[in-house]
Order: sequence, then C-alpha cells, then structure tokens
Amino acid sequence: MAERTAIIGSRVGLHARPAAIFAEAAAEAPVEVTIAHEGEPADEALDASSILSLMGLGAEYGSTVVLRAEGEGAEAVLERLAAILETDHDAE
Repeated sequence: MAERTAIIGSRVGLHARPAAIFAEAAAEAPVEVTIAHEGEPADEALDASSILSLMGLGAEYGSTVVLRAEGEGAEAVLERLAAILETDHDAE
C-alpha cells in the first residue's frame, strides 16, 4: 500500500472549497484513496472522495494528514492529491 503525508495548506483548513476540489480529484483517481490524521490507524481512515468525510475530518491549516492507496499508479495519484492539499486554495 502506498502512503503519503501532506500538510494542509489552505489557511482556513480543509473546508468546503478545498475539500470539494480534493474530493473531485480523488473520485477521478483510478485507485481508491483514504485520508486520516497522522497517527490514526489505517483502518479508521476515511474515503477521500467523500466531501462529507473530508468536512468531518476537521483538518485545520498546518495539520498533517496521511493519504493511502493501493493499486497501479497509486504513488502518482497520492503525489497529485498531496499537492492539492498543500496548496492554499483560499489565496487563489
């Protein structure tokens, strides 16, 4: 299983707009992706393509999350998704 950490870059955290951008990208990925706060067990990770799960995660600016995926191309998918999380979408 591929794993990648990311630091939330949006100044107000993973709220509606950044969560929607991220969830859409995760849903388009050819592999299933999960997200969890760093240190949480993998079996408690949430579906990264679900905006409701992302909003419920409560990830704030600067917090570290772990993305996980399994399958062909998982590493590349996680890199792309991590870049989305680390971007301050509120500054655009």
